[in-house]
Amino acid sequence: MTMDEKIARINELYHKAKAEGLSEEEKEEQKALRADYVRSFRENLRATLDNVSILEPDGSVTTPKKSIKN
Repeated sequence: MTMDEKIARINELYHKAKAEGLSEEEKEEQKALRADYVRSFRENLRATLDNVSILEPDGSVTTPKKSIKN
């Protein structure tokens, strides 16, 4: 299942929960899908931040990891 399909399923379950409620199996599926989405989001954010470079006032370039240590 692609991430777009997972997001669509999360939304389907959300709307069903609001309209008529979810079975225990659907609640577990929703919980697992949300956890997978959050994990994927964090991984993508980390990958983006790992590729960021900061131009310091003195002209040097550092990465966020180096900046955090200072």
